Amino acid sequence: MLFGYPPDVWLPVVFAGLMGLSILIYVILDGFDLGVGLLMPLATDAEKDRMIGAIGPFWDANETWLVMAVGLLLVAFPVAHGTILTALYLPVAVMLVGLILRGVAFEFRAKVPPARKASWNRAFFAGSAMTAFSQGYMLGLYIMGLQGGAAAQAFAVLTGLFLTVGYSVIGATWLVHKAEGPLQAKALGWAREGLWAVALGMAAISVATPLASPRIWERWFSLPEFLLLAPLPLASAALMAGLWLMLRRMPFADDRLSWLPFAATSALFALAFVGLAYSFFPYVVPERMTIFEAAAAPESLVIILIGAVVVLPVIAGYSVLAYTIFRGKATDLRYD
Repeated sequence: MLFGYPPDVWLPVVFAGLMGLSILIYVILDGFDLGVGLLMPLATDAEKDRMIGAIGPFWDANETWLVMAVGLLLVAFPVAHGTILTALYLPVAVMLVGLILRGVAFEFRAKVPPARKASWNRAFFAGSAMTAFSQGYMLGLYIMGLQGGAAAQAFAVLTGLFLTVGYSVIGATWLVHKAEGPLQAKALGWAREGLWAVALGMAAISVATPLASPRIWERWFSLPEFLLLAPLPLASAALMAGLWLMLRRMPFADDRLSWLPFAATSALFALAFVGLAYSFFPYVVPERMTIFEAAAAPESLVIILIGAVVVLPVIAGYSVLAYTIFRGKATDLRYD
């Protein structure tokens, strides 16, 4: 018993929280390095090397959070894992191909003769685009209840496009922090131009989510739930306005504040995630399966929880260490 609740109640909630936290950290951290990859065609050759340097020490560790999230889904909610991946088999396959292509291109572009580097830069962009779009497509289908109709497919494509541009914005704000000079100025322009897609994407998801489910509609617009949820869109609007003003006024005289746009964009992503989590909880498969119905046996979850309590701090620890060691402005990533 924990706080008066039996294990078959509190354990699924704990694992849903750990899985949600892993997904959120992945979206923010791998989101910015996917975004940098999406911006590669807009940069000069020298700027591309500096952009790779801005994500080089981090991108492997960032993807660990995706492995953690999928692993938790598999071991803690095995029935839901099968249902979700069956419905999302094709976009998951596209995402995995994109991740592989990114990894290969990242390594090869630094080792091939200069004449061939451009091809691997294009491959890095293609892998980033495939990964970002497929993740947005999966999000759209999930919001629509994993349905296969034309409306659901169209919304999934729209969400894929919006998330792709959203990743480019968080990637641009990361470059604002890590770059300087002409590249930083370009990154500010990229962030300003893409911010509209973040606003439109959040608005589209906010409209579609309650329309896709009468339960979510009731949860959003009944009292007192409406009053409890109201701070989320208000805070998002305030952050969006603040981010727009920051991007228009930068670069600041004190470049030590260059992290602010990235922090604001990350907070926007976090608020959107909290809104989705609030809307769908306690369902892990929308409107079909709750976390309590999908959870593994409590005896298994206890053993898995012990492992998660050990592994999660290790992942968090080496991530913090990497960001601490490689803080400051980016330099060219070199292997010689």
